[in-house]
Amino acid sequence: MPLQRRLPKRGFVSLTADRNVEVRLSELEKMPVEEIDLLSLKQAGIVPGAALSAKVILSGKLTRKISLKGVGATKGAKAAIEAVGGSVADIAAA
Repeated sequence: MPLQRRLPKRGFVSLTADRNVEVRLSELEKMPVEEIDLLSLKQAGIVPGAALSAKVILSGKLTRKISLKGVGATKGAKAAIEAVGGSVADIAAA
């Protein structure tokens, strides 16, 4: 029997899964800057240096105005950011 049929199936493991990071709204609240991009998230230590992309998720509260550029956001997080007067730039435009 051929080797590929003798070995068990292992499934699929994404090689970039650990380089796509989720960021909570509560973590953005603690940042001292108003304009937030991937570089500022790396400098603040919220995102590891090897991260390729980040996405903001709706977890926690946001009470101040921020502006996201080049960072993705879920629908709920985008609504929460815009509710306090902030803005979310489209990731394709950044």
